[in-house]
Parts: sequence; C-alpha cells; structure tokens
Amino acid sequence: MPTPATDRGDAAAAEEAAAGGARRRCVSCGARVGALFVQYSPGNIRLMKCDECKAVADPYIECEFMIILIDLILHKEKAYRHLLFNMLNLESGDIMGILQKSCLIYILLDAFRISFLKSSKDDWDFSTSLPFAIWTCGKQVLMNVLLGSFVFMFIIFLTTRFFLNLSLDMARYKEVLLAILISSYFKLFPILMMIWEFPSSVLFIVEIFVLSSNTVALRVATQSPIARCFGVCFVAHAMKFCTEYCLLHRLYGLY
Repeated sequence: MPTPATDRGDAAAAEEAAAGGARRRCVSCGARVGALFVQYSPGNIRLMKCDECKAVADPYIECEFMIILIDLILHKEKAYRHLLFNMLNLESGDIMGILQKSCLIYILLDAFRISFLKSSKDDWDFSTSLPFAIWTCGKQVLMNVLLGSFVFMFIIFLTTRFFLNLSLDMARYKEVLLAILISSYFKLFPILMMIWEFPSSVLFIVEIFVLSSNTVALRVATQSPIARCFGVCFVAHAMKFCTEYCLLHRLYGLY
C-alpha cells in the first residue's frame, strides 16, 4: 500500500517529467532521464539515478552556484550538461528572451574588448574616461563587432552542419547558439581591467579560454568528438579574428 509521501513523490516526478523531462540529461553519461529528483515535501528531495550508468543523474541540484561556476571554469562536461540541459530549458517560453539577452551581452563584451584595444593604442585611461570609452565603443566599434559576431556565428553553424554531420533544425540551432553564448563567460574578465591595470595581451589569453570553453560546450550540445568540436570553434574564432583584424587594422591601425 503506497504511503501518501510516496504518492506525492511520484506525482512530483511525473509533473517534473511532463514539464520538460524529455530534455533532461544525466550529467555523467549524457543519457536522457525522465526526472532528476522526487520531492516529498519542501526541502525534502531524493535525487534520481540514471538508468544507463546507474549514477545520480544530476548531483549539481544540491550544489551552490559557486561550485557549479568553478566546475565550469575547470571545463567539466558534467557542469555544462547541468547548465545547458537541466538548468536552462530550451522548450520554455522564455528561451528567446534568454537568447536575446545573451546575444546582447556577448556583443557588448566584444565591443568593450575592441574599445579597450583602441584605448590602449591611444593611451586612454578607463578610470577617468569611461564616458568617452563608451561613446567610442558605440560610435566606432559596434558595427565592426556586429560583423565579426555574424561571421563567427555563421561559421559555427556552417561547420557544425557539414563538419559534424548534424542536421540542424530550429531547436538545434538554438541549442548550439545557447551553448556558444553561455560558454563565452570568460569575456567578462576584461571588465576587471577597469579596476586593475592589465596589458592588452591578456585579452588574447581570455580569447584562448573562450575558445576552449566553447569547444567543451559544443561537445556537450552536439555529443560529437572533442577534436572535431575544437576544429569547428578554432575555424570560427580564426575567421572572426581575421575579420576584426582587417577592419580594425585598416580603420584604426590596431593589432
């Protein structure tokens, strides 16, 4: 005879599966799972196990965000699976809002990077010339950033389609786009340059970290070999760099 607690737990699991469990993934093996946990009462949950690998499907549910962030920085595929498949739901009605905000932040961070390069060339001081830097970013750099970002995303989608042999529908395009945007969080680091002084060469180190993070996220999103994912991301970053180099070197004499 099932207890009321068990009935409530089964109902919670069924509700969670119906709310998007088809997309939930085990963070260890990547297999699809019906539910990540059973909730018996507020604050009382039991984590579900994966039917494939028999491990806990997603232990990050009980972790603080700082632990998840550290694992993302360490490029752990488990953390990326949790973030992309279990934390963010592409089937939710708010996913377009998430993609739009992520695209906007991505473009602004790229604009800040190029604006910093130009400021370094002209010996500007960000601590005293922030309004002027923002004006320069919007006035002189934004169009170059938009073109570079368009080339980058176009190459990502093109090489993912043909090099990774994936038939991309709209859902898959959103999945790949979200993976690339979310895994570019290292671009936030140059903002610290407004507080501490760093040489402009640090920006290239940040881009290398972005490349490696994009590779892991694309690997998780497409379940393709890591070498091919690195090739896709490397070609896209190289084409973006060449586009920015041609424009900025011709217009501003940068790089």
